[in-house]
Amino acid sequence: MYLSRHRTAGGPRWALDGRQLPQDFTLDRLLEGPAAETQAALEGPEDAAEGPLLPPVEPYQEVWASGVTYERSREAREHESADADAYARVYEAERPELFFKAHGWRVVGHGDAVRVRKDSRWNVPEPELVLVLNNRMEIVGFTAGNDVSSRDIEGENPLYLPQAKVYDGSCSLGPGIVLTGPDGMRNLPIRLRVSQDGAAIFDGEVSTSRMKRSFEELAGYLGRELTLPSGAFLMTGTGIVPPDEFTLTPGDRVEVSVGELVLENDVTG
Repeated sequence: MYLSRHRTAGGPRWALDGRQLPQDFTLDRLLEGPAAETQAALEGPEDAAEGPLLPPVEPYQEVWASGVTYERSREAREHESADADAYARVYEAERPELFFKAHGWRVVGHGDAVRVRKDSRWNVPEPELVLVLNNRMEIVGFTAGNDVSSRDIEGENPLYLPQAKVYDGSCSLGPGIVLTGPDGMRNLPIRLRVSQDGAAIFDGEVSTSRMKRSFEELAGYLGRELTLPSGAFLMTGTGIVPPDEFTLTPGDRVEVSVGELVLENDVTG
């Protein structure tokens, strides 16, 4: 099953497999109970979906992120950072790195623009599988995400992570949500393509099977001592890191693929 969110004359409207859900349907109805009750929250598809895509998240929901979950990410963070040991310790530690990324109202969707910071000289896309979690931290699905990051700011000092990761236009999700349990996402290809004037300037691919930590582990740590009554979205880290000489510039186009999902965004400054 596939959920998408659309802009309509009557306001945002969710759709299931291309058919509109009732106007009063919100993602809360899906995320407020056990994963086994997902189907009951999706009854009553109506007419065919129409209208431009919106980010598949409600404005008040939270997006969180995981870091250093792939060996390639650990290597890149060690290389860029003045405190390389911190990233080595995170990769090997029992407790994962988790940080807040965005409120739903700040998320951009498929076809919208992501941004690079004006006070950064080294900016990269981070293509990631994003878990969709209910309020019990059970995994009910996934979407594609782009955790746009300023590598020079984070590398200068690990305590600058919020400025490197959290700013207007730094979080993209979409185009929709694939409803499935964790077994349906353990060996998915994640691809990144960045183009400029229609020509590819970077291509990369990794499999979710290369993650050091399980999806359930990341979700479980997020839910420790933290109540998320409307569920949450959890980015699971990236295993694709462009070379050091690469940086995003306004006018680039970023394409993130997770399984069959394709999320595209232009880059602005």
